[in-house]
Amino acid sequence: MGIKSLGYMGFSVSDVPAWRSFLTEKVGLMEVVGSDENALYRMDSRSWRIAVERGEADDLAFAGYEVANPLALKLITERLREAGVQVRTGDTELAEKRGVMELVSFEDPFGMPLEIYYGATELFEQPFVSGTGVTGFLTGDQGAGHYFYAVPNIEEGLAFYTGILGFQMSDVIDIAMGPDITVRGYFLHCNGRHHTMAIAEAPLPKRVHHFLLQALTLDDVGHAYDRIDGLGDKSTDSNLRVPANSDIRSSRITATIGRHVNDHMISFYAETPSGFELEFGWGARDVDDRSWVMTRHKRTAMWGHKSMRNK
Repeated sequence: MGIKSLGYMGFSVSDVPAWRSFLTEKVGLMEVVGSDENALYRMDSRSWRIAVERGEADDLAFAGYEVANPLALKLITERLREAGVQVRTGDTELAEKRGVMELVSFEDPFGMPLEIYYGATELFEQPFVSGTGVTGFLTGDQGAGHYFYAVPNIEEGLAFYTGILGFQMSDVIDIAMGPDITVRGYFLHCNGRHHTMAIAEAPLPKRVHHFLLQALTLDDVGHAYDRIDGLGDKSTDSNLRVPANSDIRSSRITATIGRHVNDHMISFYAETPSGFELEFGWGARDVDDRSWVMTRHKRTAMWGHKSMRNK
């Protein structure tokens, strides 16, 4: 009766048009509603999965987690209140905006806005169509994807997300962030996706290092890599070429295609117009709680994922 999946993510960004170009022309999402102030994007049969709203944070602004039904929402609300979390209920205007039947909202110990809901809007009669030809994204019972979250206190973060919200720990990676800096990333799941969130006490400038979208085929990954890698390249087809003065040129490959040691995802990383990163991947293995055991890793990649930050 707990959290089933990450249902949606919302970003506060300083340049909504640049994000529109990035998400539709490069990533391959389907815009639902768009203006220079806010936009919604589909990646499957749900009415939306990604929201972009004008703001100065250039960071993850909120995350929405899905539960099965009213009883599940009632039980998790009670658990949050018993733990001393201030939960806001009855916001019908916000529920209507999110396209869900009912939700509650609150903040985690570090001020991250979170929402838990049930009854999201499905649009099976209006199929998802990618303008770039992406065949689709892996969602369903695994939700929208994942995000890597930097917190100031890992013990407090783990106590909240595992002890109160009920996430399970998949594994940990000791991540070398510099010659003298190693942080431990904890990878947490709430369904078959290896991790719906990763959490670390890391010295990052924003809440998130990256968010993941998982495509249905390896070719989808390769084509997306080429689309982003070709930004500003004069050899790019003229109908896809980005104008020289376009803000979207700031989006670029930050790590080459590689395979992770823990979830076995084949992916690459690209800089978003807000500076944090998108991971675009395929082929991750699932978690089965009946047989899964937690492990430790000392690096992030089996191969690849070569940093392109200084190139």
